[in-house]
Amino acid sequence: MLERVREMSEQTEKKSLNLAVDNTAGARKPLPAAKLQGSPADSDEAIDLNNPAYFENRELSSFKFNLRVLSQARNTKHPLLERLMFLLIFSSNLDEFFEVRVSGLRKQLDFGRQRPGPDGQYPEQVLKNIHLQVKDALAEQYKILNEDLLPNLAEENIHFLPRHAWNDELKKWTRDYFDEEIQPVVSPLGLDPAHPFPRLVNKSLNFILSLDGKDAFGRDSGLAIVPAPRSLPRLIKVPAEIVPEGDNFIFLSSIIHAYVDELFPGMRVIECHQFRVTRNSDLEMTNVEVEDYAMALQGQLHSRRFGAATKLEVSMGCPVELTDFLLERFNLSNDGLFQLDGPVNLRRLMALYGMIERADLRFPQFSPGTPKLLEEDAYIFAAVDKEDQLLQHPFQSFIPIIDWVRQAAKDPTVLSIKQTLYRTNESSELVEALAEAARNGKEVTVVIELRARFDEEENIHFASILQEAGAVVVYGVMGYKTHAKMLLIVRRIGNTLKRYAHLGTGNYHRKNSLVYTDYSLLTSDEVLCADVHKVFQQITGMGKKIHPNLLIHAPFNLRKSLLKMINGEIAAATAGKKARIVAKMNSVTDPAIIKALYKASMAGVKIDLVVRGICCLRPGIVGVSENIRVVSIIGRFLEHSRVYFFQNSDPQVYCSSADWMERNLDNRIEVCFPILKKKHSTRVKAELEMYLNDRGQSWELGADGEYRPLAIAEPEEALEDVQKLLLKQFS
Repeated sequence: MLERVREMSEQTEKKSLNLAVDNTAGARKPLPAAKLQGSPADSDEAIDLNNPAYFENRELSSFKFNLRVLSQARNTKHPLLERLMFLLIFSSNLDEFFEVRVSGLRKQLDFGRQRPGPDGQYPEQVLKNIHLQVKDALAEQYKILNEDLLPNLAEENIHFLPRHAWNDELKKWTRDYFDEEIQPVVSPLGLDPAHPFPRLVNKSLNFILSLDGKDAFGRDSGLAIVPAPRSLPRLIKVPAEIVPEGDNFIFLSSIIHAYVDELFPGMRVIECHQFRVTRNSDLEMTNVEVEDYAMALQGQLHSRRFGAATKLEVSMGCPVELTDFLLERFNLSNDGLFQLDGPVNLRRLMALYGMIERADLRFPQFSPGTPKLLEEDAYIFAAVDKEDQLLQHPFQSFIPIIDWVRQAAKDPTVLSIKQTLYRTNESSELVEALAEAARNGKEVTVVIELRARFDEEENIHFASILQEAGAVVVYGVMGYKTHAKMLLIVRRIGNTLKRYAHLGTGNYHRKNSLVYTDYSLLTSDEVLCADVHKVFQQITGMGKKIHPNLLIHAPFNLRKSLLKMINGEIAAATAGKKARIVAKMNSVTDPAIIKALYKASMAGVKIDLVVRGICCLRPGIVGVSENIRVVSIIGRFLEHSRVYFFQNSDPQVYCSSADWMERNLDNRIEVCFPILKKKHSTRVKAELEMYLNDRGQSWELGADGEYRPLAIAEPEEALEDVQKLLLKQFS
């Protein structure tokens, strides 16, 4: 029957040849060797800051972040189950990378709209580089899994039992599981003219089979698809009475594979291989003819499951005839094919973390600290009246923010509550508190961002709950994502109204607050709270551009203000003063900001950047960026806070919801807020220095665009990382 498949695959082979591209196409101008080796630039005038050699490619830099995550799976300083989780997070990140970033590049090719980025590379060349690097990374990922993690888990009596290791009792148990749990819900799909290739859901596990023989109707196409039931767990724990020693697991795919012939009685299964397709999941909404935004978005959500394919993963050993057939059906070239030495739905292994009670194989538990004034049962309004409160999560608890909204919902002096919601946890206590406030007669207005990627459906659900409770729900401004993290509470005290605000760098998401690092400011500062009120009025109402006194907000003046503060450091350095910029964020991609930082470096400003993920700036180029240092911290917690320090500005320290990216500065509603109290700004500066001095989990970016772990050159005793130090400080 494989001959039949070969005939069906001929078109794919021709197509793959036609799609092949020259590996050198669109290559960017290399960085002059003399600059890298230390030759100074002849003069400032000779330096063209638009030179593509001074910019890293955005997508390739994003993928390098994922490689740093993958490297944690080899880090023996992490507990074993946490190392496995890093391996699986890499899979999850890679899926999203293909769903959004790779699909965007492919779209440019499909529509013939190729444009080079600041780095000079065209999408065609970037895609070629991505595919090559991803293949190498996936080979490394499965090598870590098969040669390192699985053997070490086995030593801890945690086993994944392959088919060839099943004894008679286990075979009987798996057969019963197949008959009772899988057979009733699985739908085998024979392929023939009446049953064309099915529309398979994004990231679903499937099997492709080649068959021999004719069925009861005389059909003999020789091919079939078996989708793994999405309602069943991908990882199944074997009962202790079947295998008494240790924790034992079997993949759903192993059971299906073992008994797949039962789905095709009277026919012979020649080949059976797992595969999985990843699709474009980036929703597109325009202003054109959209009367009800929530309803329009709901209509788009279904299409996400069946977008254009961007990645095809198949199990190792799948014959070329079958892989070519799948590539043709998914309109992919050979570049989009990835053959894996293990389960193709590896990310579903995350379920293991909740199926094993082994504290010794996890990070030690911790209790986030809470300032005395904000401890349980404390009256939050009184604490904020006394002084601004600054929290750093997860080292300090997020619960006071939830308690504050709960207290506001019940407080008879509270007249109104306004809040933005970008992401929140699935059973959100905040949504419940806001709904209660509305039912209690408070004026509750919630700006819900429906386009928070992959949380759209949940946000629509929360909007419905709030509307039913009597809250006013606003979906932001069409064309601009509302990414600002703001809460505003208005109270009547005597004959006057008083405002209170919470401003944060992260989402109102209690679960994420335990694993993401972020800052929260609780304040009653009159000017700052008035600014927050103005921004809310601008989002929910209509009117001309506002002019806050202390807040800086995008898309109106955040980039302009950042450039002004950078230029202030340049002026100070030119005048012979000390000048320094320290910034911590997720990503730096904005060309205007990058060029301004280069100019600052050339003027002698010392610049330290802590950038977790994408960084299109290239530090250490002599004569251009030799005064810039970039480090990335990859550890137990996801570094998410955005903090800016400008030595010669007043105020010096700002926190923000915004990264230095075009989308944040141009296409999102963001806020950047100053840390006004000296004790808080001093603390934030000290914590920034802790990050810069970290040697346990730091990677330093070189002028060649490569990241190198700093721990290699340090003695063992100096390697306690900043996250552990902050845990000790606050817990």
